Amino acid sequence: MGLTMSERAAVTRAKARVYAGADRAKKTVILDELVELTGWHRDYARSALRDALKLKVVRPRRTRGSTYGPKIIVALVKCWAVLRAPAGKRLAPMLEVLVPVLRRDGELDLTDAEAALLVAMSAATIDRRLAGERAKMMARGRSHTKPGSLLKSQIPIRTWADWDDAVPGFVEIDLVGHEGGNASGEFCFTLTVTDIATGWTVNRSVKNKAAKWVFEALEHVIAQFPFPVIGIDSDYADLVIMPTFA
Repeated sequence: MGLTMSERAAVTRAKARVYAGADRAKKTVILDELVELTGWHRDYARSALRDALKLKVVRPRRTRGSTYGPKIIVALVKCWAVLRAPAGKRLAPMLEVLVPVLRRDGELDLTDAEAALLVAMSAATIDRRLAGERAKMMARGRSHTKPGSLLKSQIPIRTWADWDDAVPGFVEIDLVGHEGGNASGEFCFTLTVTDIATGWTVNRSVKNKAAKWVFEALEHVIAQFPFPVIGIDSDYADLVIMPTFA
């Protein structure tokens, strides 16, 4: 098996140090050895030995400027806040409608080019750019929403094709722990359920995050809504849960 490029470079540098101070006969021997080791043409090997010890000027790479300037990020945060902090997957398709409306009303100070960049922003980029804003929202408590086997067995799951934010009854749920920064031991939680279209919100205390108590709290909260709950977003972007509570 032949030498790799990095191995050839290392061998060449080692031999070049000896080659530089050798007499004519010794240089011929070193050159022969290098040709045999690397498989290079003799002329190329001779040139490589001469160049191996030369100092190379390394120019710093030009850093590419950010595609999204501060104005675009400020506008993104405003759009996100207007729609009540949705995930990137849900915010991305809404920007095409929301951005022109907010520009028309003087709420967004963007050029046509900047607006086009914002509208074309991917869901993944949106989530990355909004990570700091989401972290600020978590300061009051730690979210503990996780999928549970009990909920999955009781509630059929459908895809985003069935979700409609404009219709009352599609809600977001979150489970926030009141552990005071220390997650060891048992502590209380609050289940928060918010309707996307109307903003109607109901909270329910939970003694711990056992699926039994969470499901019981969810049943209680849904019964308090003035309209049927027909879809639940439980912080898992690819799933929409469609309740079948009796």
